[in-house]
Amino acid sequence: MELDTRAIEAILPHRAPFLMIDHVDVVDGERIVARKTVAADEPYLQGHFPGNPIMPGVLIVEAMAQAGAVFAARQCSFDPARQVMYFMAIDKARFRKPVLPGDILRLEVVPLRRGTAAWKMRAEAKVGDILVAEAEFLVGIRPRNDATSAPGAR
Repeated sequence: MELDTRAIEAILPHRAPFLMIDHVDVVDGERIVARKTVAADEPYLQGHFPGNPIMPGVLIVEAMAQAGAVFAARQCSFDPARQVMYFMAIDKARFRKPVLPGDILRLEVVPLRRGTAAWKMRAEAKVGDILVAEAEFLVGIRPRNDATSAPGAR
């Protein structure tokens, strides 16, 4: 099953310029494969780094987490009108190669542990066949209007 930006926005609260996935190529019970086209006019490229722009590693991880959130939402009884997915933890993040303007970042995410309130996932980011980053992370499902349930909330 494929999802375009409009379908992704129906699940995630993120919007440009912070929506880090453009398209979902595959989402089934085993994995999600999503992509992000890194355009030359991305706002973050102006300062990271002038004269040598590369996609920040933290945004590659964010793209992985957004793809993972879409995967989890499609696998459980997630209601985007009442719930939101939060990025809760990251482990084993490794950055192998820079991601440059014009690259198409391919994100493949698989579940390691499925839950009702939290999912643990493993992701790989590739440009072509080259692994550029990988990580494990947790996403949590919380009520949309309960700000105190957000990680880091006071």
